[in-house]
Amino acid sequence: MPGILACTDGSIYADSVYDHAAWAAQQLGGAVVQVLHVLDRATAETPADRSGTLGFDASEELLRELAELDAARGRVAIRRARVLLAAAEARLKAAGVAEVVLTQRHGSLVETVTEFEAGADLIVIGKRGEAADFAIGHLGANLERVVRASARPVLVASRAFRPIRRFLIAYDGGPAALKAVDFAARQAALRGLECHLVTVAPQGGAGAILDQPAELLRRGGLTVTAQTLHGEPEQAIAAHVGAVEIDLLVMGAYGHSRIRTLLVGSTTTAMLRACRIPVLVFR
Repeated sequence: MPGILACTDGSIYADSVYDHAAWAAQQLGGAVVQVLHVLDRATAETPADRSGTLGFDASEELLRELAELDAARGRVAIRRARVLLAAAEARLKAAGVAEVVLTQRHGSLVETVTEFEAGADLIVIGKRGEAADFAIGHLGANLERVVRASARPVLVASRAFRPIRRFLIAYDGGPAALKAVDFAARQAALRGLECHLVTVAPQGGAGAILDQPAELLRRGGLTVTAQTLHGEPEQAIAAHVGAVEIDLLVMGAYGHSRIRTLLVGSTTTAMLRACRIPVLVFR
Protein backbone atom coordinates (compact mmCIF):
# COMPACT_ATOMS: atom_id res chain seq x y z
CA MET A 1 0.00 0.00 0.00
CA PRO A 2 1.34 3.51 -0.82
CA GLY A 3 2.67 5.52 2.08
CA ILE A 4 3.03 9.22 2.86
CA LEU A 5 5.34 10.63 5.53
CA ALA A 6 3.97 13.94 6.87
CA CYS A 7 6.36 15.99 9.04
CA THR A 8 4.87 18.32 11.65
CA ASP A 9 6.16 20.66 14.32
CA GLY A 10 2.95 22.39 15.30
CA SER A 11 3.64 25.57 13.31
CA ILE A 12 0.92 27.48 11.48
CA TYR A 13 1.75 25.30 8.46
CA ALA A 14 0.77 22.12 10.33
CA ASP A 15 -2.88 22.00 9.20
CA SER A 16 -1.78 22.63 5.63
CA VAL A 17 0.68 19.72 5.86
CA TYR A 18 -2.15 17.42 6.98
CA ASP A 19 -4.48 18.68 4.24
CA HIS A 20 -1.84 18.20 1.52
CA ALA A 21 -1.06 14.74 2.89
CA ALA A 22 -4.77 13.84 2.80
CA TRP A 23 -5.04 15.06 -0.80
CA ALA A 24 -2.00 12.99 -1.80
CA ALA A 25 -3.38 9.93 -0.01
CA GLN A 26 -6.61 10.18 -2.00
CA GLN A 27 -4.69 10.67 -5.27
CA LEU A 28 -2.65 7.56 -4.53
CA GLY A 29 -5.75 5.48 -3.92
CA GLY A 30 -5.94 5.41 -0.15
CA ALA A 31 -2.35 5.66 1.06
CA VAL A 32 -1.35 5.28 4.69
CA VAL A 33 -0.29 8.61 6.22
CA GLN A 34 2.45 8.47 8.85
CA VAL A 35 2.66 11.69 10.86
CA LEU A 36 6.15 12.31 12.21
CA HIS A 37 7.00 14.71 15.02
CA VAL A 38 10.66 14.99 16.00
CA LEU A 39 11.60 16.62 19.28
CA ASP A 40 15.10 17.86 19.93
CA ARG A 41 16.67 15.24 22.19
CA ALA A 42 18.33 17.72 24.51
CA THR A 43 15.07 19.59 25.12
CA ALA A 44 13.04 16.48 25.77
CA GLU A 45 15.36 14.31 27.81
CA THR A 46 18.42 15.83 29.47
CA PRO A 47 18.54 18.88 31.72
CA ALA A 48 21.42 21.10 30.72
CA ASP A 49 24.59 21.13 32.82
CA ARG A 50 24.85 24.81 33.75
CA SER A 51 27.49 24.55 36.47
CA GLY A 52 30.30 25.60 34.16
CA THR A 53 28.52 28.68 32.82
CA LEU A 54 27.36 29.87 36.23
CA GLY A 55 30.73 29.55 37.91
CA PHE A 56 31.78 28.16 41.26
CA ASP A 57 29.89 30.77 43.25
CA ALA A 58 26.45 29.69 42.06
CA SER A 59 24.37 28.24 44.83
CA GLU A 60 23.31 24.61 44.75
CA GLU A 61 19.73 25.76 45.12
CA LEU A 62 19.87 27.85 41.93
CA LEU A 63 21.43 24.97 39.99
CA ARG A 64 18.73 22.63 41.28
CA GLU A 65 15.96 25.05 40.28
CA LEU A 66 17.42 25.43 36.79
CA ALA A 67 17.65 21.66 36.39
CA GLU A 68 14.04 21.29 37.52
CA LEU A 69 12.98 23.98 35.04
CA ASP A 70 14.75 22.18 32.18
CA ALA A 71 13.11 18.91 33.17
CA ALA A 72 9.68 20.57 33.34
CA ARG A 73 10.17 22.06 29.88
CA GLY A 74 11.03 18.62 28.55
CA ARG A 75 7.87 17.10 30.03
CA VAL A 76 5.74 19.90 28.58
CA ALA A 77 7.34 19.44 25.16
CA ILE A 78 6.52 15.73 25.19
CA ARG A 79 2.91 16.38 26.22
CA ARG A 80 2.61 19.03 23.50
CA ALA A 81 3.90 16.55 20.93
CA ARG A 82 1.19 14.05 21.93
CA VAL A 83 -1.50 16.72 21.58
CA LEU A 84 -0.16 17.74 18.15
CA LEU A 85 -0.18 14.17 16.90
CA ALA A 86 -3.73 13.59 18.18
CA ALA A 87 -4.89 16.74 16.37
CA ALA A 88 -3.16 15.57 13.19
CA GLU A 89 -4.91 12.21 13.34
CA ALA A 90 -8.30 13.84 13.85
CA ARG A 91 -7.84 16.21 10.89
CA LEU A 92 -6.57 13.48 8.56
CA LYS A 93 -9.41 11.11 9.42
CA ALA A 94 -11.94 13.91 8.99
CA ALA A 95 -10.45 14.43 5.50
CA GLY A 96 -11.06 10.78 4.63
CA VAL A 97 -7.71 9.13 5.39
CA ALA A 98 -8.51 5.64 6.64
CA GLU A 99 -5.16 4.69 8.14
CA VAL A 100 -3.02 7.13 10.13
CA VAL A 101 0.18 6.19 11.96
CA LEU A 102 1.49 8.55 14.64
CA THR A 103 5.23 8.62 15.34
CA GLN A 104 7.10 10.73 17.88
CA ARG A 105 10.88 10.64 18.06
CA HIS A 106 13.72 12.50 19.74
CA GLY A 107 16.71 13.66 17.71
CA SER A 108 17.36 15.19 14.30
CA LEU A 109 14.49 15.67 11.85
CA VAL A 110 16.71 15.00 8.82
CA GLU A 111 18.15 11.79 10.27
CA THR A 112 14.70 10.60 11.34
CA VAL A 113 13.16 11.30 7.93
CA THR A 114 16.00 9.33 6.34
CA GLU A 115 15.19 6.46 8.70
CA PHE A 116 11.47 6.36 7.88
CA GLU A 117 11.36 7.39 4.21
CA ALA A 118 12.01 3.86 2.92
CA GLY A 119 8.36 3.06 3.58
CA ALA A 120 7.03 6.24 1.96
CA ASP A 121 6.23 7.18 -1.63
CA LEU A 122 6.08 10.86 -0.74
CA ILE A 123 7.24 13.19 2.04
CA VAL A 124 5.15 16.23 3.02
CA ILE A 125 6.68 19.14 4.93
CA GLY A 126 5.68 22.76 5.55
CA LYS A 127 7.48 25.57 3.77
CA ARG A 128 8.31 27.09 7.14
CA GLY A 129 8.47 25.72 10.67
CA GLU A 130 7.55 27.30 13.97
CA ALA A 131 11.01 28.90 14.30
CA ALA A 132 11.06 30.54 10.85
CA ASP A 133 11.24 34.32 10.52
CA PHE A 134 8.08 35.18 8.57
CA ALA A 135 8.89 38.88 8.43
CA ILE A 136 11.83 38.36 6.09
CA GLY A 137 10.49 35.34 4.23
CA HIS A 138 13.00 32.77 5.44
CA LEU A 139 12.26 29.15 4.64
CA GLY A 140 12.13 26.58 7.41
CA ALA A 141 15.51 25.68 8.88
CA ASN A 142 15.09 21.98 8.06
CA LEU A 143 13.45 22.27 4.64
CA GLU A 144 16.56 22.42 2.45
CA ARG A 145 18.29 19.74 4.50
CA VAL A 146 15.35 17.36 4.16
CA VAL A 147 15.06 17.95 0.40
CA ARG A 148 18.79 17.47 -0.13
CA ALA A 149 18.94 14.31 2.00
CA SER A 150 15.79 12.55 0.86
CA ALA A 151 15.62 9.99 -1.91
CA ARG A 152 11.85 10.47 -2.12
CA PRO A 153 9.89 13.30 -3.73
CA VAL A 154 9.09 16.04 -1.21
CA LEU A 155 5.82 17.98 -1.30
CA VAL A 156 6.42 21.40 0.27
CA ALA A 157 3.07 22.57 1.60
CA SER A 158 2.00 26.19 1.16
CA ARG A 159 0.42 28.26 3.94
CA ALA A 160 -3.05 26.87 3.22
CA PHE A 161 -4.38 24.06 1.09
CA ARG A 162 -6.56 24.75 -1.92
CA PRO A 163 -7.97 22.28 -4.47
CA ILE A 164 -5.35 21.17 -7.00
CA ARG A 165 -6.64 21.10 -10.58
CA ARG A 166 -3.57 21.90 -12.67
CA PHE A 167 0.16 21.54 -12.16
CA LEU A 168 3.25 22.88 -13.87
CA ILE A 169 6.51 21.01 -14.41
CA ALA A 170 9.52 23.33 -14.64
CA TYR A 171 11.83 21.38 -16.96
CA ASP A 172 15.54 22.02 -17.52
CA GLY A 173 16.63 18.66 -18.93
CA GLY A 174 18.54 17.68 -15.79
CA PRO A 175 18.30 14.34 -13.93
CA ALA A 176 16.00 15.71 -11.22
CA ALA A 177 13.62 17.21 -13.83
CA LEU A 178 13.57 13.85 -15.63
CA LYS A 179 12.56 12.21 -12.33
CA ALA A 180 9.70 14.70 -12.02
CA VAL A 181 8.46 13.90 -15.54
CA ASP A 182 8.74 10.16 -14.93
CA PHE A 183 6.81 10.48 -11.65
CA ALA A 184 4.01 12.46 -13.30
CA ALA A 185 3.80 9.99 -16.19
CA ARG A 186 3.84 6.80 -14.13
CA GLN A 187 2.38 7.58 -10.69
CA ALA A 188 -1.26 8.08 -9.83
CA ALA A 189 -0.61 11.13 -7.65
CA LEU A 190 -0.93 13.62 -10.54
CA ARG A 191 -3.30 11.68 -12.75
CA GLY A 192 -6.44 13.47 -13.84
CA LEU A 193 -4.89 16.90 -13.44
CA GLU A 194 -4.17 19.42 -16.17
CA CYS A 195 -0.43 19.40 -16.93
CA HIS A 196 1.65 22.38 -18.06
CA LEU A 197 5.26 21.71 -19.09
CA VAL A 198 7.57 24.71 -19.37
CA THR A 199 11.23 25.45 -19.85
CA VAL A 200 13.06 28.78 -19.69
CA ALA A 201 15.39 29.72 -22.55
CA PRO A 202 17.12 32.85 -23.86
CA GLN A 203 14.99 35.08 -26.04
CA GLY A 204 14.45 33.31 -29.36
CA GLY A 205 15.61 29.93 -27.98
CA ALA A 206 13.94 26.80 -29.32
CA GLY A 207 11.60 24.65 -27.28
CA ALA A 208 12.67 21.29 -28.75
CA ILE A 209 13.89 20.27 -25.30
CA LEU A 210 10.23 19.78 -24.35
CA ASP A 211 9.33 17.34 -27.15
CA GLN A 212 10.51 14.16 -25.44
CA PRO A 213 9.16 14.84 -21.92
CA ALA A 214 5.84 16.05 -23.37
CA GLU A 215 5.47 12.82 -25.33
CA LEU A 216 6.29 10.75 -22.23
CA LEU A 217 3.65 12.62 -20.24
CA ARG A 218 1.04 12.17 -22.95
CA ARG A 219 1.77 8.43 -23.11
CA GLY A 220 1.11 8.42 -19.38
CA GLY A 221 -2.41 9.69 -20.05
CA LEU A 222 -1.93 13.37 -19.23
CA THR A 223 -3.21 16.30 -21.23
CA VAL A 224 -0.10 18.46 -21.70
CA THR A 225 0.43 22.09 -22.68
CA ALA A 226 4.13 22.68 -23.46
CA GLN A 227 5.61 26.16 -23.61
CA THR A 228 9.01 27.89 -23.64
CA LEU A 229 9.35 30.94 -21.40
CA HIS A 230 12.01 33.64 -21.54
CA GLY A 231 13.85 35.59 -18.86
CA GLU A 232 15.26 34.73 -15.45
CA PRO A 233 13.95 31.25 -14.51
CA GLU A 234 12.46 32.07 -11.11
CA GLN A 235 10.79 35.26 -12.34
CA ALA A 236 9.46 33.76 -15.58
CA ILE A 237 8.11 30.65 -13.90
CA ALA A 238 6.55 32.56 -10.98
CA ALA A 239 4.81 34.91 -13.44
CA HIS A 240 3.51 31.99 -15.49
CA VAL A 241 2.25 30.23 -12.35
CA GLY A 242 0.15 33.28 -11.57
CA ALA A 243 -1.03 33.93 -15.12
CA VAL A 244 -2.23 30.37 -15.74
CA GLU A 245 -3.51 29.87 -12.17
CA ILE A 246 -1.31 26.87 -11.46
CA ASP A 247 -2.12 25.02 -8.23
CA LEU A 248 1.05 22.92 -7.88
CA LEU A 249 4.61 23.49 -9.09
CA VAL A 250 6.72 20.41 -9.86
CA MET A 251 10.48 20.79 -10.28
CA GLY A 252 13.93 19.34 -9.75
CA ALA A 253 15.71 20.61 -6.66
CA TYR A 254 19.21 21.77 -5.82
CA GLY A 255 20.93 20.56 -8.95
CA HIS A 256 24.24 22.21 -8.03
CA SER A 257 26.65 21.70 -5.18
CA ARG A 258 26.35 23.62 -1.91
CA ILE A 259 29.52 25.57 -2.79
CA ARG A 260 28.08 26.75 -6.10
CA THR A 261 24.83 27.63 -4.36
CA LEU A 262 26.73 29.86 -1.94
CA LEU A 263 28.34 31.67 -4.88
CA VAL A 264 25.43 32.11 -7.27
CA GLY A 265 22.33 31.36 -5.22
CA SER A 266 19.73 28.66 -5.74
CA THR A 267 16.85 28.72 -8.20
CA THR A 268 15.14 26.10 -6.03
CA THR A 269 15.23 28.32 -2.94
CA ALA A 270 14.13 31.34 -4.96
CA MET A 271 11.14 29.44 -6.34
CA LEU A 272 10.12 28.12 -2.93
CA ARG A 273 10.17 31.67 -1.58
CA ALA A 274 8.41 33.26 -4.55
CA CYS A 275 5.55 30.78 -5.12
CA ARG A 276 2.58 30.79 -2.79
CA ILE A 277 1.50 27.35 -3.96
CA PRO A 278 2.74 23.91 -2.95
CA VAL A 279 5.93 22.71 -4.66
CA LEU A 280 6.73 19.07 -5.39
CA VAL A 281 10.51 18.71 -5.60
CA PHE A 282 12.76 15.88 -6.77
CA ARG A 283 16.43 15.22 -6.16
